Formats: sequence, structure tokens, C-alpha cells
Amino acid sequence: MSAQYLNDEHQRQVQAWLEEPMARTEWPTWLLIGVIYSAWLTVVLLSPTWGLWVSTPLLALLGAWHLSLQHELIHGHPTRWTALNQALGMPPLSLWYPVGVYRTSHLLHHRDELLTLPGVDPETNYVSPDDWTRAGPLMRFFWVARKTALGRFTLGPGHAIAQSWGEALVQVGKGQVPALRDWLPHWLFVAALLWFVDRYSAFSAWQYALLVAYPALSLAMVRSHYEHRAAVEPQHRIVIHEGGWFMRLLFLNNNYHLVHHDLPKLPWYLIPRVYRAQRAAYQARNDGFIQYGYLQQARQFALTPTDGAVHPNAAELLARVERRS
Repeated sequence: MSAQYLNDEHQRQVQAWLEEPMARTEWPTWLLIGVIYSAWLTVVLLSPTWGLWVSTPLLALLGAWHLSLQHELIHGHPTRWTALNQALGMPPLSLWYPVGVYRTSHLLHHRDELLTLPGVDPETNYVSPDDWTRAGPLMRFFWVARKTALGRFTLGPGHAIAQSWGEALVQVGKGQVPALRDWLPHWLFVAALLWFVDRYSAFSAWQYALLVAYPALSLAMVRSHYEHRAAVEPQHRIVIHEGGWFMRLLFLNNNYHLVHHDLPKLPWYLIPRVYRAQRAAYQARNDGFIQYGYLQQARQFALTPTDGAVHPNAAELLARVERRS
């Protein structure tokens, strides 16, 4: 995941910003950590007074925001120590994944030459022609549906949860050490969190899981619905999404996704500055793969797939990568 700069001037500009006190101290990320956890605790404890109608959307938003925070933590912020960053993201506000599993999977996703390729990119939204041929009508329906905004929002989290937990149970059952190290502490944290919620909030454990944690993952998957496409050049596969301020804050500016892939160590609060300084160059770099607002995207692709479920040229692109290596 080495940094890719547009030119020497761009590199000097980014390096200068990284030397500023804000980036050197990482105080925005430290502040964000405090805000998210304190806000979550406040809403949980006040939910008996506020009621479910007020508390549920607030906790779902905080859960989605926490998932964005976990993404920032696994990319090396706010400290240089991986174990500490991982510990800061360990409380499972959205229940479903250990931060360590997310870290391993997501860093594999950052092999840009393999982006979108089924079987090698763990975050791809495409399937291979062979898998499509072997699949039955129900699975094919799901693969097409998850390319729509409605399918991504409603069916996507359930599939991701089932797949992740199924793999975890198999790995833990085989006694695989990495799985045991990640999943057993996570499940203990989940049990403790659900006990706390059930004891001190207006939510039962199942209400929190279904009304808060599932929608939190749904919100997070709004960002990733159409952030990659099947293009020949890796940089053409990565979106730049010029969303409104609220969604940019919720996703910690990861909507400027090409900037993040080019500079994966760049902290979230510098991404907009870097993008605005080189806006035309970045838009040319990804061949105009631009989106303008998540509401507009939701309307455009509510029931219409963003593109085909089958990757159109995965075998050819993978062969090209293998020839270069």
C-alpha cells in the first residue's frame, strides 16, 4: 500500500500538510474517538427517557460512524502502534465483525491491481462467470439485487454477516489461532455489550441487534455500494463521490475514495484538502468516475443495478497482473 502521488508538487504539498501540528498530534481523531463513545453511552443511558423512536436512529448513526472510525484506525491512526489502534476500535458498537478481521480483509482489498476481481478482492461486488453458471436462480437474484441501492441496504448486511460468521465458526471449530485470537474476544465483548444494553437501556438485546446494529451496517454499506467498478485500469475502478457535508462526516471523507486508495495513510481530516487542491487531476485520473450525492445515487439505482453482477473481464485482468509479477 505505498503512496501514489500525482506529481512531485503534489507529494511536497501532502508532506507539508502532514507536518502540521494537527496531523502530527492527530487531535481530530482523538476527539472523534471521545465523541463517538461518549455519545453512544449517553444515548444508551438516556434511552429509557428518550424512547426508542429517538434513540434508535441516533444509535444506528453512531454505529455507522464507529465503523468509519474503525476504518481509520486500521489504516494507522491515531498512533503508530497497530495494537493500540486496534484496541481503540475493539468495542463492537455494531456487533458484527472484530476489528482485527476487518483489518486483515480490508488491507487485502488495497491491492489496487486486483480491485473488483472475484476470488481475490475480498470486498468485490462482482462474481465470476463460473460462479454465475453454477448458481441457481435464487443466488443469481441476490447477486443482481445487491447491485441496487435497495438490495444493498436491506439484503447486503445479512449476507455479509452470515458469510463472515459462518467462516468464523468453521475456523474456530478447527482451532485456527488467528480466528480464535480475533473472534473469541469479540464474542465476549458482544455478550458484555448486549448485557449492558439490556440492563441499562430501553433496548432488549435482540432489539439492539435488529434495530440498531443491522441498520448501522446498512448505512455503512451505502458508501460502498458503488465505490468500485469493473474497469481495465486500476485507478479507473475507484470512485470520487462529492457527497454533502453530513455524509462526508459520517464516512470520514472516504467518499473521496480514489484519494484514499492513492494515499491510504492520509488521515481523514486531510483528504478533502488534498482532493480540492488537485480536483481536476483526480477526476482525470479515475476517468470521470464521479458521483454527486448519496440521495441522487439512491434514486438512480434504487431498483436498477449499477452494472452487471458478473465481472466482464476478470480472467483477462488477473492474467495481466500475473504476467507483470
